[in-house]
Parts: sequence; C-alpha cells; structure tokens
Amino acid sequence: MTLATDRIVILGAGLAALSAALRLAPRPVLVVSPGPLGHGASSAWAQGGVAAAMGQGDSPAAHAEDTMRAGAGLVDPAIARLVTGAAPDHVRHLAKLGAPFDRSPLGEYLLSREAAHGTARVVRVKGDQAGAAIMQALVAAVRATPSVQVIEGIVASGLEVRGNRVVGIRLSRASGSREITLLAPAILLATGGSGGLYAVTTNPPAITGQGLGMAARAGAVIADPEFVQFHPTAIDSGEDPAPLATEALRGEGAHLVNARGERFMTTLHPDAELAPRDIVARAIHAQSQAGLRPALDTRTCLGPRVLDEFPAVAAACARAGIDPMRVPIPVAAAAHYHMGGVATDAEGRTSLHGLWACGEVASTGLHGANRLASNGLLEALVFAARCAASIAEKVPATAAPPVILPPLPDAPLPDPALIRRLRLAMTAGAGVIRDADGLSSCLAEIARVEAAQPDCPALLNMTATATLIAAAALARRESRGGHFRSDHPASDGPTGRRTRITLAEALSLRRNLKEIA
Repeated sequence: MTLATDRIVILGAGLAALSAALRLAPRPVLVVSPGPLGHGASSAWAQGGVAAAMGQGDSPAAHAEDTMRAGAGLVDPAIARLVTGAAPDHVRHLAKLGAPFDRSPLGEYLLSREAAHGTARVVRVKGDQAGAAIMQALVAAVRATPSVQVIEGIVASGLEVRGNRVVGIRLSRASGSREITLLAPAILLATGGSGGLYAVTTNPPAITGQGLGMAARAGAVIADPEFVQFHPTAIDSGEDPAPLATEALRGEGAHLVNARGERFMTTLHPDAELAPRDIVARAIHAQSQAGLRPALDTRTCLGPRVLDEFPAVAAACARAGIDPMRVPIPVAAAAHYHMGGVATDAEGRTSLHGLWACGEVASTGLHGANRLASNGLLEALVFAARCAASIAEKVPATAAPPVILPPLPDAPLPDPALIRRLRLAMTAGAGVIRDADGLSSCLAEIARVEAAQPDCPALLNMTATATLIAAAALARRESRGGHFRSDHPASDGPTGRRTRITLAEALSLRRNLKEIA
C-alpha cells in the first residue's frame, strides 16, 4: 500500500530530530519515532553535555583547534569553524527552551573539562544529566508545537527511490509488520548511530545502524564508516547496554588504575586520563586483555560528592553492588559513537536528492577520525538547524492533514540469534584493535548472517552498516584516530584522506577479501 503526505518526514526521536522539527515550524512535519517520544534515543543517555566556548578566555577558534587536533587530520576546518562558532547561540537557545544548565549564583554557566579540550567548555546539567534534561525540554516543546505530528511505535525500514531522488519511506511497526510506503516532499534522517552492532556498547538497544543502512541500500554515499569511537569508561558490570561513567569524572580528577593499583595512563600520554578517547580506550582494552581489570578511582577527587553530582553513575554502581566511595569502578572500552555516516554537505544534504541527514547518522566532516568529547550533541543541534533551513527552501509552508496509517499485518523480526552473532563478530573483528585477518573473518560472518534471513529489511540494514564499517576498515591500511590496525600501526602522515564509499563498493570488497587483505 502507498500513501502520500505533504508533511516533511523526520526519522528519529533524538536531539537532532526534535530540534529540526521545531526549527521547521510552522511547516507541517511528521516525526516517526520507534518508541515513546524521547525514549530509546542516544541523546537522552548523553552524560557530558554540549561543548561551547562560553567561558572567559575561551573562543570558538580555540574550540575549533581542539576539534581538529582530536580528529587526527581528517576534520574539515571550515565545518569545525562553522560549528564551534555557532555553539554558544545554540546553548542559549536550549536554555530558552527550558534546558536547566548548571549555573553559578551569578548566573554563569558551570563548565566541565573533558578529554582533549584545552579548557573547561562543556555546558552540563547536574553533573551527568545533560542529555536527559535537554531531551525533556525538547519533547515538551515538540508536544506544544501544532505543526508537528508524532507517530510512535513505527520504524522506517527502507527508502523509496526513483532515479536519484528519495521520494518516500517504507514504514513498519517497531514490533514487526509488513511495510507501507509513505511518499513525502522531503526526508530527514536523524536515526542515530550504530553502537548496538557491537557486543559491548553504551548505546540504547535500538541504535543498530538502521538509518545508515537504509541510506546505503538506497545508494547514498557513505563517509568514514570505519571510524567508530569506543568510550574508554563504560562501567564493566555485565549490563547490556553498558552504563557510562562520564568523562566529566576524569575531568574532576578521577584516575584510571589497574588491579595492581597502578596508574597506567601517566606513562602513555602527557594528558594521562584526559588524553584523546582513542588512546585511553586502547589502554583500557590492553589492560583488560592482560587480565589487569582496569577501574576508575573517584575516591580521592570526589568522595561522597559522586553520589549527588553524578546520579546516573551512582545509580549504575548501586545496581551492580559497587560502592564508589570504597572501591574503584571497574570499566571497559565500549562502542559509543560513530564518527562515520551518510555523507552530507554543509547544509545537511546527502548524495540523494530529497534526503537530508543530521546527528550521529550523518558524517559532516566535524569529527574526523576521533570525535572531540561533547561535540556530538553540538553537531546535532547545529546541523538540525541547517537541515531545517535547507529543507525550508525546498518545501513551502502549506497546511497538511495528519498522516493516518492503516493496520499493518505482522512480519518476521530479525532472529535474535543472528543479531548476537553479528554483534560478537563486530566486537571481535572490527573492535578497538583490528587487523586484516580479524576484519576478513568479520566480513565473512556478516555475509553468513545476512544470508540466513535475507527477507528481513531490519537485519539487512544492520548488515549493510556492519559491512561498510568492516570493509572500510580493511581498506584503510593505516592507524588513525579511532581506527587502529595492529598490522599497520603507523599513520600515513599528519593529514589523511577521508573515505567515500557506497554499499555496492563495500560488497565488492567483501566478495574479494583475499585481494585487499
């Protein structure tokens, strides 16, 4: 069945999606949310905050320099300047919407310092509650905006393409159903990242690369998919997803120690615990592999303050029976953020006409090979606004009735056993440390998983994204930022080349493993 609407369709329910919906008002918008609005989005789980040059002595130029330094030679300087220059205004806009940022008695923003930042510039909420608080304000604003229709419990399973133009989307129930095609004047992808493709991740369960996979299967160009950021300090408590011990803890002086009580970061980097995330993640991984169970020690720097100032961390510790005032918090490296994504220009336009992308599903050139801490929410805000402006130029502000979907008959969901195989393969072969043999084995297992349920669009979206990550990682025979090859540990110079790849090209690499290994 096919329906048509004059509403702009936004896929996703996180910060990028809701920000864009608000920016597009009064143009009629349909937000497609797989669950209750605001739930299941990575944005709501973000702990650190929004990076912005709000403090005395700081500047957008300094923020841009730190962004480019962390990105290991792949950051687009123009995009870095654009985003960091816009950052303070976006923070102020969120505050006007009701985001309760931490302030001093004089009304100044309280700022945290996180890894690879030259100064404290992360605007926060109650220590580790930024994502949840910002999302609460955005959800309330969206609910109060008449031009925005929200449908919940529905997922996009594919894009409808005619020629080189995306003309609609294929929708199904989140619980599994047949597809219905909805034609629309513009589609904005804001579906989040791909951390759920890995066995250990900090992302919500539904974040499995679906949006990137849909775009890739439709023929969109994908940029830098090999660059996956592994957060160094997920709490190693056996939960899936793994709770996050925010980087702000290290900004407050928390130390990383191993089972022997040794501070292992001091000999690895001048910034020790505040080194770039890829360096800290590899150090954590090495300690884990050596059986020296790494941990984050907050006892001296925070003591009982950790319970009040970092409630999400305190709650995760309580669930696991860990008392952070008595013992260090065990940590592990976990898939956290996808620097790669659907390639976009400075207006959020993809290589397919009619399709825009923003947030973690997109690759704008801001993050390069290694995202600077707390630049993720910032990029989502800036590019949500830029996508909205670009779409508004193409779509007139006309009235449109609500979209009413008919009943959708049941259809098979992805086999959980196949998803487990996929996640284990990605962790083993395309994880923190990679080599040709591991990546080749990973690609072969992805192909077997795909062949086991070839008629399931949700699984095909996942395997498409997994294939792009592993194939691009195999083709990049150097180490740079979040991509580390133990068989090619050096980088090809300070300035690297960005990856541009289609799914067809990645599948060709997968079929010819021996030629590229």
